[in-house]
Amino acid sequence: MTSLPATPALPAGVDAADLPFHAVIPAGGAGTRLWPLSRAGAPKFLHDLTGTGRSLLQATVDRLAGLGDAGVTIVTGARHVDAVRAQLPSLGDDDVLAEPSPRDSMAAIGLAAAVLEERHGPVVLGSFAADQVITSTPTFVAAVREGIEAARAGYVTTIGIAATRPSVAFGYVHGGEPLGLAGAPNVRRVRGFTEKPDAATARGYLASGEYRWNAGMFLTRSDVLLAHLARERPELHDGLREVARAWDTPARAEVLGRVWPTLEKIAIDHAIAEPVAAAGGVAMVPGDFGWDDVGDFNSLAALLPAVDGSGSKVLGDVDQVLRIESAGSVVVPAAGRQIVVLGLDDVVVVDTDDVVLVTTRARAQQVKAAVDAVHDRGRDDLL
Repeated sequence: MTSLPATPALPAGVDAADLPFHAVIPAGGAGTRLWPLSRAGAPKFLHDLTGTGRSLLQATVDRLAGLGDAGVTIVTGARHVDAVRAQLPSLGDDDVLAEPSPRDSMAAIGLAAAVLEERHGPVVLGSFAADQVITSTPTFVAAVREGIEAARAGYVTTIGIAATRPSVAFGYVHGGEPLGLAGAPNVRRVRGFTEKPDAATARGYLASGEYRWNAGMFLTRSDVLLAHLARERPELHDGLREVARAWDTPARAEVLGRVWPTLEKIAIDHAIAEPVAAAGGVAMVPGDFGWDDVGDFNSLAALLPAVDGSGSKVLGDVDQVLRIESAGSVVVPAAGRQIVVLGLDDVVVVDTDDVVLVTTRARAQQVKAAVDAVHDRGRDDLL
């Protein structure tokens, strides 16, 4: 185990218990496995994928309201700012940080941490992806509150989701001994992370009871996060600090244009969580709420109510879908046309104005290959 740097000293007179909490919501990615419903210009976080009348982004903000007066900062691509503001009209002008181009989660979360520190001094921040579905909000809020306490104590803290099956589509977090933190009785030390293991390894993880799914939720003090980043990725840290210093000044555009394209593209898991866990500085809160990252149309099916006894699911107007001797289908009639599925089981049909996708639920993870093929044909207008 490598040595862990000392927790940064807070400014004189500032107690960690008094640090304000800010939720950071990285809203990026194109959700390519949900194409053609989700596209670069209208990614999945802007869609209502559960039939509740609220997009995944809106539902994320709704959940965080259970934490009281937490500040909310959205980090999104410049092309999505208007749509984000339209869905969340209560956001202030300073609550949306626009990335000129995607640089992965470390740049997005690090930018928010650095800008928030420039504005408020050190804060406790929690990062929650904009495109996940969570059930049991009270259980989620209770887990986040424990994570905030662990973050105040200087840990980079993640929420480990109870694994319900040996999935090879998710990363895993290995829990260790309880940390015995006041106000956070369920928090444990993290021994390490594993990225999408093979099936045999995943079965072993599930059987051991020591592993949980890594949902990519992190809570930490901004000063702790930035200190780790300065140690692990000093050039990325320095670039983000320079951008943050200019953010609320007339120099923002010039500094962003010059610095942002040079920043390393890396996930926070690889930049911070893995090396800091190896040094003993990462904690985990068990999250025993329902969770799904809606990674493809097969997982989407699990979130929708069955329309009849066949197990078929429809996202949209049920009357626009006619099934004859067909069971287990997933149909998205987004173009408003009548869709008829005859004699086919477990199929996926997504009908949009300019693309019709037909595949099987078993091949739902391969939709990204279709996106790549469309790109190779030069039809980026469809992406």
